[in-house]
Amino acid sequence: MAARILVAGIGNIFLGDDGFGPEVLRHLPGRVAETDDVRIIDYGIGGMHLAYDLLDGWDALVLVDALPDQGSPGTVHVFEADHASLCSAAALDAHGMDPGTVFASLRALGGEPPRTIVVGCEVADIAEGMGLSEVVRAAVPNAVAAVESTVSMLQGRDAIRKV
Repeated sequence: MAARILVAGIGNIFLGDDGFGPEVLRHLPGRVAETDDVRIIDYGIGGMHLAYDLLDGWDALVLVDALPDQGSPGTVHVFEADHASLCSAAALDAHGMDPGTVFASLRALGGEPPRTIVVGCEVADIAEGMGLSEVVRAAVPNAVAAVESTVSMLQGRDAIRKV
């Protein structure tokens, strides 16, 4: 049986580079095919919607999101989420979108987070305004390739490529 994989873009398109996840998902058609086993959804700031969708028994989640600036804006990172450290609070939060809040809401609803691979990019600017900074926009193709590789890996077709 094929793994059921949810690819979720999250972020606020009105806060500059925070819109990284939705922007990457705009570039996925033609690169990652949606099937009965792979669904691609731009959740924007709808964390509760994502939590409810995760109740559907997904085997894996590919979470595409902006990451805090660690000194290298535009750097794409691919890593497996540590649910133990992300789910410290077990409460429903209809307005929270950060991954910890989404997973805490999921647990409060009686669900368990699936294996989660994060494809994220360090931000340069999250001030109010639409559009990604130049350095983060330049990272979108690498992130698209990372999502494509991650979905293939989760389907058992190959290993994650370094980006």
